Amino acid sequence: MIQDLLLHSRQIIDRADQKFVRYLMKNINWENRLIAIKGARGSGKTTLILQYIATNLPADNTVLYISLEDLYFYDNTLLSLAEEFVLNGGKYLFLDEVHKYPDWAREIKLIYDTYNQLQIVFTSSSLLEIQKAKYDLSRRAVEYHLNELSLREYLAIITGIELPVLNLEDILKNNPDVYHEILSRVNPVFEFNQYIKLGAYPYFNEGEKEYHQKLINTLNLVIENDLPSIYKLDFSMVFKIKRLLFAIATSVPFKPNVSKLSERIGVSRPTLLLLLDYLEKAEIIYQLKTDSLGLSSMSKPEKIYLHNTNLLYVLSKQNFEVGNIRETFFLNQASAFNEVNYSNNTDFIVNAKLYFEIGGRNKQQFQISGLKQAYIVKDNIEKGMLNVLPLWIFGFLY
Repeated sequence: MIQDLLLHSRQIIDRADQKFVRYLMKNINWENRLIAIKGARGSGKTTLILQYIATNLPADNTVLYISLEDLYFYDNTLLSLAEEFVLNGGKYLFLDEVHKYPDWAREIKLIYDTYNQLQIVFTSSSLLEIQKAKYDLSRRAVEYHLNELSLREYLAIITGIELPVLNLEDILKNNPDVYHEILSRVNPVFEFNQYIKLGAYPYFNEGEKEYHQKLINTLNLVIENDLPSIYKLDFSMVFKIKRLLFAIATSVPFKPNVSKLSERIGVSRPTLLLLLDYLEKAEIIYQLKTDSLGLSSMSKPEKIYLHNTNLLYVLSKQNFEVGNIRETFFLNQASAFNEVNYSNNTDFIVNAKLYFEIGGRNKQQFQISGLKQAYIVKDNIEKGMLNVLPLWIFGFLY
């Protein structure tokens, strides 16, 4: 049996797309014995680990890749697989979609503790809270998160041009040399308008119609399969989650009245807040809260956004305005490596000190008057100056 699995594994590895490698590849310390890679469905976790195997590990029987959705696990355990693999010289075990396997945390812990010659890398849904796993994998696993494609990555895929990654401090400097380097090679203002429709997930080469259908299919899989398998939800609760998502999508940015929304969906207030938390962990929505509220999942959000602009085009059915697109893009890109919160003064406050007001090219300064470290972010401009920044440049944060 193990030989069949190894053969199938090699076939999958050899077919892996090597054209573009995501930013996370170089951020992972691949020497760790237990690595967890989380991310939303469709973000490219599987491709990432297959690329790593193909370019860094020997093409022999010491390496095994397997999805835990494989029919093999209908009649075999993960523990027995690891045992047979090690007995046959196995050293590198890659487990895809572990949340599909019951009691995954217990068996991975046992494998880790029993076979110290084995390196284990596993991927999971962003919903999975490894730090809360009953068997305390958080002390053993080094956890990484894969975001959706950034604008920079999208540009690299469609043009083949490798562009610089900028941190927030780089962007705020408005360095003319940085603008020259990027603008001399690509037209980010033009490409931004394509990215917001179909650039956040790595399957846009098949066309806009197919892209949006794939995105709808992915959302259905998350809501109908992943959520119930992880949180043990029944059909009626899945239906209520869909109603909740529809209510949000047709009104974003959504300022929730929790009592009215609870009544509309047919759940209690605590249950509603829990469902919002599930949708956020699934990377379908953002709950924007004031920083004083901390990270409590049971606190009411001030605003709710869809997780990226592509979801706007799929779910909102054109029932949105350009201001919503701009804010959603900024929130999605800036929050990857920064803390973004609700502000009473501007659209967003970042890292508890930087204020950002988002708008079009005619946006004025009066909304940030009197605020220190405050910036105007404008759509449809190529370069920034002083405290005015182009919106597109926040797509270069990773």
